[in-house]
Amino acid sequence: MGTDVLLIVTVLIALGFDFTNGFHDTANAVATSISTRALGPRAAVALSAVFNLVGALVAIEVLHTHVANTIGGLVSPKHGVSLGMIIAALVGAIVWNLITWRLGLPSSSSHALIGALVGMGVVAYGVDAVKWGSVVPVVLALVASPVIGLVLSYLFTVGVLDFFRHSQPSPMNRRFRLAQIASGAFVSFSHGANDAQKTMGVITLALVSAGALTATGTLFPSPPLWVVLLAATAIGLGTYAGGWRIIRTLGMKVIRLEPVDGFCAQTMAAVVIQGATQLALPVSTTHVVSGAVMGAGATRRLGAVRWGVARNILVAWVLTIPATAAMAAVCALGIRAV
Repeated sequence: MGTDVLLIVTVLIALGFDFTNGFHDTANAVATSISTRALGPRAAVALSAVFNLVGALVAIEVLHTHVANTIGGLVSPKHGVSLGMIIAALVGAIVWNLITWRLGLPSSSSHALIGALVGMGVVAYGVDAVKWGSVVPVVLALVASPVIGLVLSYLFTVGVLDFFRHSQPSPMNRRFRLAQIASGAFVSFSHGANDAQKTMGVITLALVSAGALTATGTLFPSPPLWVVLLAATAIGLGTYAGGWRIIRTLGMKVIRLEPVDGFCAQTMAAVVIQGATQLALPVSTTHVVSGAVMGAGATRRLGAVRWGVARNILVAWVLTIPATAAMAAVCALGIRAV
């Protein structure tokens, strides 16, 4: 297969991952809005799709593509990463996304891609090819961000409930349902700005591998505009496709949320994601929102959270990086054998 054809295949598979990222992570922005009846399912998914697209486009114009550069530079062997090995990493991440979607588990597309890149890098190029100085901060951010989301959401919800403690429940619920439309849009925007950059970074890595782009010294090149547009469109379309199994898990099985809880959880989750984006750290929107939902719900009482469902989600979180690393490693070995 010629280099040009293989490059096109790689880009298409990367966009396929971006699409699965969109429908896999739809629950992040819309589950709480749907569960509190702030929006109907289709309206919530459509709103999320639009703001995912906007967030991804704004990423290059305002927020810049630092997250994309972080992802693209995680594996950097002396003679570059081949297109076949990039495909191996993408396949490993896509397979895990589909498995967890089928099971209705809100696992992390970010963990999936990072685990797959590391697994591919170690098997194909050796341990030294992986830029561990970049991987370690990324993994720490992935682990810490849901805890930060939980704590901030808990504190913010306590403060909001205290501020409105003398308000009548019915009018307060109406106001917070309206506020949830804005907070849900904020989460979707933040998701697009952070998560779409992962695919931008992988496609840029493929372009460097094929010789279509050149890295300047140790600097990883920024994604071209057409890459940004394609990645933004793919994640937006994926979001509109919806991930109803995961929406049911996150919005209805973990905890029964009131509109004020949903607003607080969404707002704090978006704040954490935006902070990570500014620091060039790819975090898991799934994990951050899940942590924020648990934090907001725990203000009622700890028993209000269905910790058995939360435990299943946690198991999926823990397994994601080693599972995708193993899947990508097997794919890499298979491609190498061929």
